[in-house]
Amino acid sequence: MHDSPACELGLIPCCRPCLFPDHCLSLIPGPLDTDLIPVLRRLRFCLQRSTTFKEESIIPLSPDSGHRSSLVMSSVKVQCVVKESCLIGEGPVWEESEQSLLYVDIAGQKIHRWNPATNSKQSVATDHMVGFAVPRKSGGYVAGVGRSFVAVDWPTQSVSPLVEVEADKPKNRFNDGKVDPAGRLLAGTMALEERSAVFEMKQGSLYSLDSDLSVTKHFSQVDLSNGLDWSADHSIFYYIDSLSFSVDAFSYDLQTGTLSNRRPVYRLEEKEGIPDGVRVQSVCLPVSKTTSCCFGGPTFSDLYVTSASLGVDPQQHPLEGSTFKVSGLGVKGRPPNSFSG
Repeated sequence: MHDSPACELGLIPCCRPCLFPDHCLSLIPGPLDTDLIPVLRRLRFCLQRSTTFKEESIIPLSPDSGHRSSLVMSSVKVQCVVKESCLIGEGPVWEESEQSLLYVDIAGQKIHRWNPATNSKQSVATDHMVGFAVPRKSGGYVAGVGRSFVAVDWPTQSVSPLVEVEADKPKNRFNDGKVDPAGRLLAGTMALEERSAVFEMKQGSLYSLDSDLSVTKHFSQVDLSNGLDWSADHSIFYYIDSLSFSVDAFSYDLQTGTLSNRRPVYRLEEKEGIPDGVRVQSVCLPVSKTTSCCFGGPTFSDLYVTSASLGVDPQQHPLEGSTFKVSGLGVKGRPPNSFSG
């Protein structure tokens, strides 16, 4: 191992048949029950000791591919592509037009963009915690900074406010956000942490931002919005409030963005792994706090994983907060949507 930003770490094999060890990122290559596929694409929930398991846009191997029961671990390669200690690296999004990885450092108050072709990283500073950043069809990005949706112009490194929410809750901030197939941005808020992993409960809400910059509040009493996605036909919206340990589904009107008929899809016990019957392959990373992941690269077959260094001794754990690329998984993701406003 050496100190270059693209140092190759190699694969660290699991030493025990555990589902969610602190040093593992667990992937589900298939086969999956058809009804569970869209749920598992964005399954996110907090585990003990600040370890987070997340599935993002995973497409299982075809049943007739002949390889669905064998993920050859020797073919999997893990690389540390950005060796920089983000306090809380989060929200990775692969930007097709730039062939770059966009991600945020929540506590570090920065938006990063890394170009694998040049192995270069650029950053834009924000004036508050930043929960997410997504591409914008008109150019630049939209991000959730503090309690505001903001526009980010990359060439000028400028951040300008668009809309603020929750003026009556100054101690809240945006967390996760994602764009629906119609170009509408959905994002949730949460209370600011009083100290590590401690914050006031039920303070958040889920909002959507339309192309005309109008904001709709869908519901409140949220602890931590941390998982949003849609079914393949866009008729179902899947949502996770992490600390409720529940995956919920809504009927979704893509034309209007209306949510209705909320119902639980699956409820996990606090110490539970994943639903019974789903096979798990574990790719081990040399960090204890993986935070999020997305598929990217020219064919969306590389998995990019962010991590956090907050509360970790950098002398003992120098790679915490770095960003990793996992290749050779035999699965791929789908392109993200861009905000239409």
